[in-house]
Amino acid sequence: MISTLCNRFIVAIIAGWLMGLSAGLSPARADTASRDAAFRDSLLPLLRTYCFDCHDEGSELSLVDDTSAADLAANRKVWTRALAQVRLGTMPPEDGAAMDAATRTKMATLIEELANAVDCVRNPNAGKVALRRLNRAEYRNTVRDLTDVDYVAAKGFPGDDVGYGFDNIGDVLSLPPLLIEKYLDAAEQISGKAIYTPPPGEIYELDKPPSSLIDAEKHGGGGDRVTIASNGTVSLQADLPFGGIYTLTVTASGDQGGPDPCVMKVECGRNEQSVEVGNETAKDFDVVMRVGRGTRKFDISFTNDYYKDGKDRNLHIHHVHLRGEETRNTYVDENQLPASHRRIIFVKPDANTTADQASAVVLGRLASRAFRRPATNNEVKRLVELTASVRAEGGTYEEGLQVAMQAILVSPHFLFKVEQNRRPDASGKMPPINQYELATRISYFLWSSMPDDELLLLAHREQLRDRRKLLDKVGRMMKDPRANRFVENFAGQWLQLRNLDTVKPDTRLFRTFDDEIRDLMKRETLTFFAGVMRGNMPIPTLLDADFTYLNEPLAKFYGMPSVKGDQFRRVSLVGTPRGGLLTHASVLTVTSNPTRTSPVKRGKWILDNLLNMPPPPAPPNIPELEKSRLVGTLRQRMEQHRDNPACAACHNMMDPLGFAMENFDAVGQWRTRDGRDLVNASGKLPDGTAFNGVEDLKRLLSTERRDAFVRCLAEKMLIYALGRGTEYYDKCAIDKIMADVRRADYQFAYLLAAIIESDPFQKQGHRE
Repeated sequence: MISTLCNRFIVAIIAGWLMGLSAGLSPARADTASRDAAFRDSLLPLLRTYCFDCHDEGSELSLVDDTSAADLAANRKVWTRALAQVRLGTMPPEDGAAMDAATRTKMATLIEELANAVDCVRNPNAGKVALRRLNRAEYRNTVRDLTDVDYVAAKGFPGDDVGYGFDNIGDVLSLPPLLIEKYLDAAEQISGKAIYTPPPGEIYELDKPPSSLIDAEKHGGGGDRVTIASNGTVSLQADLPFGGIYTLTVTASGDQGGPDPCVMKVECGRNEQSVEVGNETAKDFDVVMRVGRGTRKFDISFTNDYYKDGKDRNLHIHHVHLRGEETRNTYVDENQLPASHRRIIFVKPDANTTADQASAVVLGRLASRAFRRPATNNEVKRLVELTASVRAEGGTYEEGLQVAMQAILVSPHFLFKVEQNRRPDASGKMPPINQYELATRISYFLWSSMPDDELLLLAHREQLRDRRKLLDKVGRMMKDPRANRFVENFAGQWLQLRNLDTVKPDTRLFRTFDDEIRDLMKRETLTFFAGVMRGNMPIPTLLDADFTYLNEPLAKFYGMPSVKGDQFRRVSLVGTPRGGLLTHASVLTVTSNPTRTSPVKRGKWILDNLLNMPPPPAPPNIPELEKSRLVGTLRQRMEQHRDNPACAACHNMMDPLGFAMENFDAVGQWRTRDGRDLVNASGKLPDGTAFNGVEDLKRLLSTERRDAFVRCLAEKMLIYALGRGTEYYDKCAIDKIMADVRRADYQFAYLLAAIIESDPFQKQGHRE
């Protein structure tokens, strides 16, 4: 294998020499010259024909200032905006020079290649991910997989911010002080559930003011004390719930007459202790006794009265407190221990193993799994020292491990996906992340959780870059129930299904909609996505499938009475107007208003999530449709809205896409009329592409625009997998992902594999 790679490397060097000799230029100079030629000979004539009339010097967005390919690359943000408008078909405007589809594609390709110029052969930047905190879902999953405890974050846990459409983006996952406090509280609760320890013994406490003591009225003193002026006794009576060690704390002082201090004697049954009270100000005196349960009386006596020559010895009692702690039963029936306890504590101290040795074995494994890499000797040593300090204070072996687990659960190495900083080598080659970091990236991509033991073992054996073993493991991971987390977290956010929880259709108009249907809508789409993924179907199946997954209530909502039972099952849609994501009630509902459909929202959803061509924000001071003085049907009002030039550019692209879905109402039910009017679901894009209804739109997106859709999904998935937004230099990786997927006939599994094998996923670059 090594010799083969060396041979290829030598051949590549020789080929490079030959190319350099034949061209007479260095590769860098040759690339610069070819890009400048492409700008001068191909792009510039198009810009002069279609753009410079409006975007000339002094205009709000001047394009004439950039006179070379290098200028386009330096002014990348402006040209990226221009590229988006060209792809949307909103530029040139309707009153400008007409641009045919082939010319539009050519212009978009040239702008893309020149503005986002990156050398895909000579070490393109792999990018760098910001230090990423586990988000709420990842934290819950990781805790469950590590400890078997399903910890649901309390309401006080701050929510996760969203970036680039996902809530696992490193740049926006901050760590506010409140969250640190919540992590500390959570660690205590989790460790208490994962490791069982016998509950502490019952504690009994009783406070008594001196005036309430038995026979207090026989002695003098004020309201805050009892003064025993001659030998005498006051008593505390208590009903003790258990036998054990009790501490009677008497706050006392004395008038010190004569040569000896006051003596106070405390008696309870056969227990008797005498205490010298040599102080004249109040002081606490503790008397410890073993006492049986039941009604008990504690006698407090003054025993050495003295009076001579005006010197008087007296005892003052200021306060009495009794406290007892039940003797703790530390026996635990092994059969009653939770599975998490037995799995975590697999070694215990015995005649041949000290508590420290046993703790080191247990914590070494636990910390290594929690940190997603082998814990260092120093880390384990500190954890063992922590357990020893707990035992030194009277805690048990298990309680020491509980405290050590809390330390693990609040460690940055648990809460963050930590990766070592690396630099490119002398040739500029981007360094690969290590095997454990790769295992962590894979597991959080596909499972939203920590690597399992098998994945960590592959990392330990340095086999994760063995393509056969890697793909075999990824295939098994996708069939694992934990892959449902990928479906929920990726698909749920990509398709904006989480918004379904907050939409509020007007149930006076849509009476069949309720919270049960809301939940079933989401379940249908997630189950459908999972079916395409696990079935390794072609990715366009997401758009043109002739099946879905339904149960009886949702099928009835769709007008399909033949489905019976509450269980979801695969259902054929042949002969129905449904099929693919665009006809799912979940998508149709989240892209509607409470009382009506919204072609704008539906069109924007397609541009955002299926074509990765988000339109720019609406201009300021443009009233919403309902607040405008427009008349007629919804389509007619939308056409009047587009008469405003500020609106037309984007709406000419969004509205036709949305109108193609008008046969579905605001909760996704099929209709042929909107009120009294027949539904008109026809549309025409700015580039002249015409369609009529959702079937035509599905065909368009899954065939003519198939690569645009798959590339959009690939880029969205790469963002989710990396935890960062894509940059211009990721173009090389996305191009390669697309090439791999095309070779595999667009099968879903090959998209996942191509992302995992991509340079941004496998390597660490730098941020620009």
